[in-house]
Amino acid sequence: MKGTLIFFCGKMGAGKSTRAASMADELHGVLLSEDAWLARLYAEEIRDFNDYLRYSARIKPLVESLVPAIVDAGVSVVLDFPGNTRKQRSWFRSLIQQTAAPHRLIYCEAGDALCLGRLALRRQKHPERAGFDNEAVFRQVTKYFEPPGADEGFRVEVLGE
Repeated sequence: MKGTLIFFCGKMGAGKSTRAASMADELHGVLLSEDAWLARLYAEEIRDFNDYLRYSARIKPLVESLVPAIVDAGVSVVLDFPGNTRKQRSWFRSLIQQTAAPHRLIYCEAGDALCLGRLALRRQKHPERAGFDNEAVFRQVTKYFEPPGADEGFRVEVLGE
């Protein structure tokens, strides 16, 4: 029996990473976190959003090589990678097709005020993230946000504020 692939969608500060960690613990699954990998591998190189995009693209082939073996072993994989646009979710679709594993797309629905409040708390707890976890980046990224559509073919679970 294969493990399940679990993905997240939601604005910055919507609670995706918190829920991903909780879900991985709950399911005894493997959590793969883009933020953790980027911080560990490229902390000094990521200075702006374009850097983030470049380095994010570098780690995806590594994830693609790990995920099939994990789900084939019957272990669920919780991917804390953004799925906030159709293009980003197409990468999730390719993982589903590659593994033939069941999946869940968790849409963390939250308003801008809640997200910005959570980002402010995150900056207090992790001052090193202040360059990215701020209102300017939130506004820049949020303008591209696309909720998942029924035509994308995902099994979507909506979690509200």
